[in-house]
Parts: sequence; structure tokens; C-alpha cells
Amino acid sequence: MSQQTILLVEDNPQDEMLTLRALRKAGLANPIDVARDGQQALDYLFRQGEFADQAGADLPMVVLLDIGLPRLSGLEVLQKLRADSRTRRIPVVILTSSDEKTDRQRAYEAGVNSFVRKPVDFHARVDTVARLGLYWVATNEPPDEC
Repeated sequence: MSQQTILLVEDNPQDEMLTLRALRKAGLANPIDVARDGQQALDYLFRQGEFADQAGADLPMVVLLDIGLPRLSGLEVLQKLRADSRTRRIPVVILTSSDEKTDRQRAYEAGVNSFVRKPVDFHARVDTVARLGLYWVATNEPPDEC
């Protein structure tokens, strides 16, 4: 049985690199796909646009989603995922540098599973992302439909 994919939605190349590095450092061997804006994330998840040739492929086991994305915000992506029966049960974690209370409130109202602020300190960030990855990949038991 193949390992399920993690989808990282991140527009900042440095944050992408740090997140990927932290997940690997935690020992996660799952494939990690990256979308670099909100529309690309939706195209990936709904297998349309540049991902239309992947129709029928398994959906990711978890989506790590930034809020501040080009084209469509992370909150807009989350709302569209929760509105569609094909994607509404995929665990979504907002992984952001935002410390705005309104962002957190809006994310939970839209159905996010977890809201995690990226620590500024490099080592703290690596530790946070590693623990996050281990929880969602190795500990959490998603519904059968994911």
C-alpha cells in the first residue's frame, strides 16, 4: 500500500523549504506535494487545470494551508473545500505567521481542524512543524473517505 500524500500550500519559498525540511527531519516519508497559491491548491484537490490528468488519484491525507496566498486566500480555499462533498472531510491545518485573532476565528468558523502559528525562531519552527506532521500523519486517524 502506498503512503498517502501531504499537500503543503505555501507561497513563500523559504517557508516551503523550512517546512519540508522539518517534516523530513521528523522522519516522515510520505510524499509531499506543494501548491504555491490558492487556485493551484484547488486545481490540485479537484484534479482540474494542470492536474486534470491526475483524475482518480487519491486525495491528500492532510492539507497544510497558509492564509496569505496569491490568487485565492487560504480561507477561501478552506471554504471551497468544506463546501464540496469530495473534500469536506480532508483534515486542514492552517499553518501561518498571522497572529490576527480574526484570522483564527474565521478559520475555525470555516471548518479548519487546527490553527498553528509558525514560530519566528528557526529551531522552534522546525520543532512545531515536525510535531504537527507526526500528529497528522502518524497519530490522527482520518475518516475512511479521506
